[in-house]
Amino acid sequence: MITRVFSGIQPTGTLHIGNYFGAVRNWAAMQDDIESIICIVDYHAITIDVDPTTLRQATLSMATDLIACGIDPEKTVLFVQSDVPEHTELGWILGCVTSIGDLSRMTQFKDKSSKQSFISSGLFTYPVLQAADILLYKADGVPVGEDQIQHLELSRRIARRFNSRFGEFFPEPQQVVGEKGARIMSLSDPTAKMSKSAGETHYVGVMEPETSIRKKVRSAVTDMGLESGDAMSPGVANLFEILELSTESTGQTDILENLRANFAVGSLMYSTLKDAVFEQLMEILRPIQEKRAKLESSGDVIDMLRSGAKRARIMAKETIAQVRPLVGLGTDNP
Repeated sequence: MITRVFSGIQPTGTLHIGNYFGAVRNWAAMQDDIESIICIVDYHAITIDVDPTTLRQATLSMATDLIACGIDPEKTVLFVQSDVPEHTELGWILGCVTSIGDLSRMTQFKDKSSKQSFISSGLFTYPVLQAADILLYKADGVPVGEDQIQHLELSRRIARRFNSRFGEFFPEPQQVVGEKGARIMSLSDPTAKMSKSAGETHYVGVMEPETSIRKKVRSAVTDMGLESGDAMSPGVANLFEILELSTESTGQTDILENLRANFAVGSLMYSTLKDAVFEQLMEILRPIQEKRAKLESSGDVIDMLRSGAKRARIMAKETIAQVRPLVGLGTDNP
């Protein structure tokens, strides 16, 4: 049984609806029943070249987005990674029980490094820090998508190696799978996962202006010449997926059922489907955007993050205090 979950998210700008439906909405639902820790991982963000001012602004922006989307700092320990220095201390210790071979096999490193002229050692070793993020809180569950499974498996191997060498201490974290929405696809290329890095037309931002969202949804790719007979094209399937996720929240599932029935008999107009997707999506996003505007004007988010960091450090210091004597560090060891 999962009793404590850890989630990390990079401060890469505003959230898009793939992030919201695939992760954040599930985090918000989970916090009522499971002890939840959410960390904005700014140490991970500096593995590539990033402007310091931009990073600080993006970190605060991400925290504001998360709270607006339903993350409650009273229920969830929400904080910024660099405010808890024990992350990097444990990262070094765990790096000493991690093999170069394991790190060299990480597919995300191969993908990211192939796109950069300068490859930092941090980009190579950040999966170790990611493991430290999780294990520092002895989390037994991690909500991750398929693209992070390899990193979670490495975290489990690192915990296993540490335990084998120094005695049973860290739990091996398990994958926590969200109910739905793990892979919303690009509106411009529905064969690829929605991503901000692909360009403006490929994603819908949670905080994006309504006029821009309307334009993007109406321009979404539908038929691609790939379907045959009555098969649903990837673009149409993606729009139906977004509509299903939206109507689950709005309670207007009859709209989804009617449009599916129209598709089944060949009478569906794509313009009608797109209008329904836009309207149902905005019923979810408008309250989130309104809450975010209030948070920005209140200036309370920084205080919320500082409070979260204090709570996180209590757990982090306890773990480090136990780890240090296990590995023979410090002068106060028995």
